[in-house]
Amino acid sequence: MTTEQTFVIVGAGLAGAKAAQSLREEGFDGGITLVGAETELPYERPPLSKGYLLGKEEKAKIYVHDETWYREHSVELALGNRVTGLDRGSRRLELDGGGRLDYDKLLLVTGASPRRLDVPGVQLEGIHYLRSLEDSERLRETIRGGGRIVVVGAGWIGLETAAAAREYGCEVTVVEPQPVPLRASLGPEMGAFFADVHRRHGVDLRFGRQVTAFLGGERRLRAVVTDDGAEIPADAVIVGAGVLPNVELAVLSGLAVDNGIVVDRSLRTEDPDVYAAGDVANAFNPLYGTRIRVEHWANALNGGLTAGKAMLGQDVVYDRPPYFFTDQYDVGMEFSGWFAPGGYDSVAVRGDLEAQSFYAFWLAEGRVVAGMHVNQWDDGIAPVQALIRGGAAVDPARLTDLSVPLSDLAKS
Repeated sequence: MTTEQTFVIVGAGLAGAKAAQSLREEGFDGGITLVGAETELPYERPPLSKGYLLGKEEKAKIYVHDETWYREHSVELALGNRVTGLDRGSRRLELDGGGRLDYDKLLLVTGASPRRLDVPGVQLEGIHYLRSLEDSERLRETIRGGGRIVVVGAGWIGLETAAAAREYGCEVTVVEPQPVPLRASLGPEMGAFFADVHRRHGVDLRFGRQVTAFLGGERRLRAVVTDDGAEIPADAVIVGAGVLPNVELAVLSGLAVDNGIVVDRSLRTEDPDVYAAGDVANAFNPLYGTRIRVEHWANALNGGLTAGKAMLGQDVVYDRPPYFFTDQYDVGMEFSGWFAPGGYDSVAVRGDLEAQSFYAFWLAEGRVVAGMHVNQWDDGIAPVQALIRGGAAVDPARLTDLSVPLSDLAKS
């Protein structure tokens, strides 16, 4: 494909790097500029709360590509640059240093930022948020020496960092306003399973509680106050209270925004020259018939690859069931699918919860809309995704019957 066009990708993370890769693999030989606020090469974020945080994964392993790849594929890296303006009429970007970039096609993969707490004492030293490589390195230095750690929020980041802190020998307390962890992601049934996992590893779980203040002296944190008046001693705090999509550029330029940048099933915005993918995109998923914004690794990976093809005018549809994974202590889990709050009728369990070796399936009107496995690596997540895509009603009795192979159910 011969062209004089220039494609600009704003957001130098996994989605951005994969979009650049996709463009080159599909034969685009025009200019590609990858703009990122961080100075690091594009990297994957899951290790920041898993292997890299635990010191089990080398820094070089988390990069999407090494520096040589960008040079060999003529991808210009404009790192350490924040985009402050987008003029869609003139197809021009403004950079915080005063520079400008013109584009023919634009991909916004600006990701998301941690939701910040707004309570007294938030300025104290010792309060950590986890989003960047630098955040992970700073947190690792804090927890590797042990101490008393309070984790605010029992979502994925909260639980993974709690597990890492326990592995380093810290005393860990988790404060969560919901009655179980992961309620929005997994519902109460499987949320309770993960609560039991952490209790078995000595984590103090405070459910139904909210943080009202941080206490300290001489700028240093010493305790966390909750809404029941308790003061929890703390040498450090990890805040995992969710994220907010970075939609500022879209808003400034007048693009449609609704819990993220609104895009169609091919990741196109209302502007035919502008696309969005990854954490920031609220994309129409034909598999579920609604818009879904997904904040996980696989969405950045696959969304970036699809966006690259879409930018070239290919008739592509991004209809993958959402996927994510976690590693906590001796629990390895993969999840795929999606349901709205209250969007399932029951959860069917196949295997042994106590032994931490099972599948769980979320059913709506007899159909599997989501599923996960814990430590079931022989078959993995593939049967779950086949059942979701099949869309047919499944007998829960057969689903939980270990004598019936999952592959047979998926085929039928």
